[in-house]
Amino acid sequence: MKNARLLSFLIACCALPVQAAAAPDAADKPLAVVNGEAVPGLYASFIRQNRVKRNMPPESLTDDAIKEGAVTATLLAQEAVKKGLDKNPTVAAALEFQKMELLGRAALEDYLRAHPITDETVKAEYENAKEKAGETEYRARHILVNSEKEAKEMLAKLNARKKAKFEDLAKKYSKDTSAGNGGDLGWVLPANLVPEFAQTMVDLKKGEITKNPVQTRFGWHVIRLEETRKLDFPDYEKIKNRIAGQLQQQQIGKLVRELAATAKIE
Repeated sequence: MKNARLLSFLIACCALPVQAAAAPDAADKPLAVVNGEAVPGLYASFIRQNRVKRNMPPESLTDDAIKEGAVTATLLAQEAVKKGLDKNPTVAAALEFQKMELLGRAALEDYLRAHPITDETVKAEYENAKEKAGETEYRARHILVNSEKEAKEMLAKLNARKKAKFEDLAKKYSKDTSAGNGGDLGWVLPANLVPEFAQTMVDLKKGEITKNPVQTRFGWHVIRLEETRKLDFPDYEKIKNRIAGQLQQQQIGKLVRELAATAKIE
């Protein structure tokens, strides 16, 4: 149990930002000297940023509170080493794992600094997304089944003299996650749907049902268009940070794929 608590403590303490801003003098001057061991001033930035990330109260961010936290961490670490807990396989593995994660984050930050996302790139991505989205949103229902035969049976039920309700058929027969909502997909953009489905949907009139089943890689669909509305595309300023984040994730994915492609992985 003690080892488990120590492991949790070590993991929490190691979950620190790789880059920490600190004035040179503050970083060079030790926070304290504990049993002859100098506690680097740079630890103050690590502790402060970690506490901010954990939404700790303002009083925990004062210089005295930060110093107290550093001293406490050092005392506990010294006690752990004195008792040989640093040799415990679980603790040693956790320390190595945290080191690996920190080095990994450092590598990513270094890569992103060398390949910055420019405002022009973000703006171009925004304009491209806006163009692809078009000017109209669609609200549709569908019934998804495994075969064309089943889809035609759905159409026959919908077109019978005593017509079945689309929603009831979707709830009973559709294999899509929207079945519980009677096949309702909510408001969607054609660009976010598979082409075969999107093209059929946009050609329908309000309340119209597809005359023939539509095949996609997911199966066979019967589609009904509920309504349309003008798309209120968000302003650039509202989503530019999200776009920049997505572009960064794409860059990170590219880096990882490149590293994996040249690595020997067994």
